[in-house]
Amino acid sequence: MKQFIEYSKEVQHAMDDGLPIVALESTIISHGMPYPQNVETAKKCEEIVRATGAIPATIAILNGKLKVGLEPEELDYLGKTGQGIMKTSRRDIAYNMANKIDGATTVAATMFIADLADIRVFATGGIGGVHRNAETTMDISADLEELSETGVIVVSAGAKSILDIGLTLEYLETKGVEVLGYQTKTLPAFFTRESDFDVNFKMDTAFDIAKLFHMKRALNLRGGMLVANPIPKEFSMEKSLIDNAINDAVKEMDVLGIKGKESTPYLLGKVVELTKGKSLASNIELVFNNCKVASLISIELNKLGG
Repeated sequence: MKQFIEYSKEVQHAMDDGLPIVALESTIISHGMPYPQNVETAKKCEEIVRATGAIPATIAILNGKLKVGLEPEELDYLGKTGQGIMKTSRRDIAYNMANKIDGATTVAATMFIADLADIRVFATGGIGGVHRNAETTMDISADLEELSETGVIVVSAGAKSILDIGLTLEYLETKGVEVLGYQTKTLPAFFTRESDFDVNFKMDTAFDIAKLFHMKRALNLRGGMLVANPIPKEFSMEKSLIDNAINDAVKEMDVLGIKGKESTPYLLGKVVELTKGKSLASNIELVFNNCKVASLISIELNKLGG
């Protein structure tokens, strides 16, 4: 497997020296926002990880290699190409590699590649989950299955609020995935700090999370853990505002017949439009916050031996 991985110089140095590393996804660069804001956001994420004391490893598929850590020109390439880069989930990895097709990795694909590279902590915005009306569409994100199989801590601002959060939690419970609230008992809902649901366990410190994950691995319990880290108060949106925008976006998406992996970017883009850009600003800030918390967890996990 290792022959398929190519590390950036910075990440290779961190691997050699046993430094804490945080994985970052690349779909946020290609599909998350327009250029050059996407590249600026990606670079800021990396800067936050470094400033907190860990090493960032942005992951993508480029030139037939699983890239773990991107050089500045590679970040810029992803940003400029945007949605011209294939959005790549676990299902697509072998196809991309066999045909040397560049890919921006989703949460599921990033987790898989991070696991191959022995990176145990990953920061993202929000995970995918069970979509609304999944009882008829069976539209369930591969992120959930990956969490049940792959030993990586995923730090997010909870499940995306465009999803059916209750069913998403039920799915994770069935699969044995711990949902941890970082300094909260209530599951955050991406743009807002609260939802109508609770996490499994409240964790007060990064060390508490690292200790639990270390024990899980020592017991050979399969799968990862989801850390729900609320968006900072000053950037949290009013729940009624975001709920109304999402409901309107879902209705329009159904009329247009948009389904599958195109549904999430469409919904998020429509919510940005309906909130006049406020949701995008909140999205960026919650990602920054997740990068910081993921770095703290990675540092504590590194002290415990990974």
